[in-house]
Amino acid sequence: MLHRCFTFLLILFTTLPAYCHDGTYDEVVIQLLEELDRSIDEVRLAYQQKQNTLRVALSKTKGSLRKTKIVSEKVSLLIAKDSLSELLEISRQMAYTEIAKVRYIKGLQIINHLYEKTLSLDHHFSSVQTLKDIHSMSNPNQYPAFVTTLQQWSDRKDKRTGFDLSTLLGNNIYTSVIHSMVSLFVQPSASKEEKENSLNDIECIVDFTLQMHNDLNTIYFETAFLQHGNEDIIADLEELFSAYTKPIGYENNLKNCRDEDDWDSITRNLQKYLDTLGAAIEANENQYAIRIQQINLQFPIDRLVQFIAQYNAFIAQGEKFYEKFWIMLDSYENESQCSDRIPTQYHEMKDNIHVAIKKFNTAYKPVGLNGSKLKQLLYGINEYQ
Repeated sequence: MLHRCFTFLLILFTTLPAYCHDGTYDEVVIQLLEELDRSIDEVRLAYQQKQNTLRVALSKTKGSLRKTKIVSEKVSLLIAKDSLSELLEISRQMAYTEIAKVRYIKGLQIINHLYEKTLSLDHHFSSVQTLKDIHSMSNPNQYPAFVTTLQQWSDRKDKRTGFDLSTLLGNNIYTSVIHSMVSLFVQPSASKEEKENSLNDIECIVDFTLQMHNDLNTIYFETAFLQHGNEDIIADLEELFSAYTKPIGYENNLKNCRDEDDWDSITRNLQKYLDTLGAAIEANENQYAIRIQQINLQFPIDRLVQFIAQYNAFIAQGEKFYEKFWIMLDSYENESQCSDRIPTQYHEMKDNIHVAIKKFNTAYKPVGLNGSKLKQLLYGINEYQ
């Protein structure tokens, strides 16, 4: 039965990546938690039945030992009592090991899921508008209408009193806007109507770039900050994977394991490790060595729980950042009035950030991987038992 349970978990693990990419991550995790919960209960129930049988036999043997007066029977009953006690202890150790195996595989699946999510998040941060895109949106000198108007008034300026900005100041949004306004209003050869028409051509550009310049740059640099944070999460996850698989003798790193689809090798190493541990338990020779081997399986799971808390904190931080980005972009008061003049990238950025906020609540957040349910499955603890 234990072999069938392990085979079931192995099949479940190898088929899991197919669910990971279909947009139903949260539902799959919940389903996986429930299935593994049942698997642990099956293991516990099977061993409890064996242990109950041994306890009954041990209780009867102790009762007979207290009643008998015959020395030869006492010796036989003492031997039987010790043998039953030993079998009971072996059964307890084997149950602990079998549940540890289920938890270990579950932890490996969680690592695999979180790695896919952090890679997806890294791709998301990379797809956010680059500094070049931000610059083109927030600098009026990148708008053809503004440059054309600026050139027209530059050509008509008074050669004696007019002046041109240097390249450095000309690329600065504030000095270029001030220079344009000054050139427009002091143009002696232009009529009032010409000035108003020229101003009408560029007013939305000037208004948008002056209001949104700082906000757009803040969004870019804070997104870059989040991307660096996500890279740190990926590095920590890869380090966790190495620590997680080190006890079973697996030496490949997480990236190569994923790229080479080498999960079967981990399963084989784990089974070899558990076979060795099972043989040591049945031999019942070195309890210290047995305990060390069990702790080696338990310790990486402890680190995984700590990492999940770190991951959730980063996701919560990212969600708050993107909510702030949305407020900043949505604060432009003249969006409707200037909708046909401001760049399409601005509307695309708003849409992307709105979608990203939803993703932080669904796809990126490991729903169901925290709280008492996770502790129950990783530590084999059911708070209702």
